[in-house]
Amino acid sequence: MKRTYTLKNLDCATCAALMEESIRGIEGIDDVSISFMTCRMVLEGDITAAVIAEVRRRISRVNPDTTF
Repeated sequence: MKRTYTLKNLDCATCAALMEESIRGIEGIDDVSISFMTCRMVLEGDITAAVIAEVRRRISRVNPDTTF
């Protein structure tokens, strides 16, 4: 399954890269792409509520102001 999300308050390309790296380690995620320019995140894999909760936690760890 592939889902696209809009990220709010994504302030830098380095943060986007760190978020991508962290999210890739989540079981169930096959691929992730975060575009700083468009503030979009594309997740591919088995996207369950538990996976989304873990994605939110990892994004918050990199930048607490970034949400989706």
